[in-house]
Amino acid sequence: MRKLTIAAAVLTAWLAAPTQSHAACGKVTIAEMNWESAAVAAHVYKTILDKGYGCDVELVPGDTVPTTTSMTEKGEPDLAPEIWINSAREVVERAVKEGRLKIAGQILKDGGEEGWWIPDYFLKKHPELTTLQAVLKRPDLFPDKEEPGKGRFYSCPSGWACQIINGNLFEAYGLKKAGFVSFDPGSGEGLSAAIAKAYERKEPFFGYYWAPTSVLGKYPMVRLEGMTHDPASWACMAKPDCADPKPNMYPASKVLTVVTSKFADSAPEAMSFVSKFSWENKVVNAVLAWKDNQQADAQETAEYFIKNFEGVWTKWVPAAVAAKVTAATS
Repeated sequence: MRKLTIAAAVLTAWLAAPTQSHAACGKVTIAEMNWESAAVAAHVYKTILDKGYGCDVELVPGDTVPTTTSMTEKGEPDLAPEIWINSAREVVERAVKEGRLKIAGQILKDGGEEGWWIPDYFLKKHPELTTLQAVLKRPDLFPDKEEPGKGRFYSCPSGWACQIINGNLFEAYGLKKAGFVSFDPGSGEGLSAAIAKAYERKEPFFGYYWAPTSVLGKYPMVRLEGMTHDPASWACMAKPDCADPKPNMYPASKVLTVVTSKFADSAPEAMSFVSKFSWENKVVNAVLAWKDNQQADAQETAEYFIKNFEGVWTKWVPAAVAAKVTAATS
């Protein structure tokens, strides 16, 4: 009888645990960025915080500049899973110094890579195009369909921080004078579709992209040389009103998870998990490739990751939390 009483007490405590952790964790708002890796990460965070820690999680639309600004000025959302710090360094570092934000960790263990690229098959056809300077001499090889006689450079969609940086680089390297126009693909999907379309038809492509992504995993691209990062003038490149853009290039990127200080202080157990969430690029590429092949959404992809990469995410949480997440997603 005593054993049954103890067992019942343990079971009652276990069943009550989600409610207790819910009370401790409370409501958590997470920015769901509008690019693949960040969107999937947001849903992984949501699933584990919800099922494992009992948090009341809400995903809100996000983007680098507006999200970091809102977190700094309004304290919302609580968590931004994937901030490419080169695009928001000034805002984030100031907010951290003021005690408004905290760097939870480096979500991309290998870091991120940004740059200007052309397809590898196009370089094989035109082996002289290894540098930006060589490309600028041949706008005719990258024809813009909307402006005949001009070359097309694919930039970032409006609202992305890299659109501002690309705009300043476009001016600094004299692309307009060389005969190029900057093209807004309209969305992240539009940009990736442009690369896929070029590959399918073996057509030229010249523009911005980043890694890790399923796109660069499926479609080998070559990053152009002849562009050097200059730390001294980089801060200006991220400003829309940069008065005198200088030739520059994206540095190797640290990609961070950023949280509000309020969240970090009020939910220490959840914060411990957030600070440990870090995955390798090869894992992200594999997960995103599955997403693309299955035409899955971010939530479905997060579920795929949780079910198929237990060896990765279970290292981020205590065994009891992992058991709850596994049971809830089986």
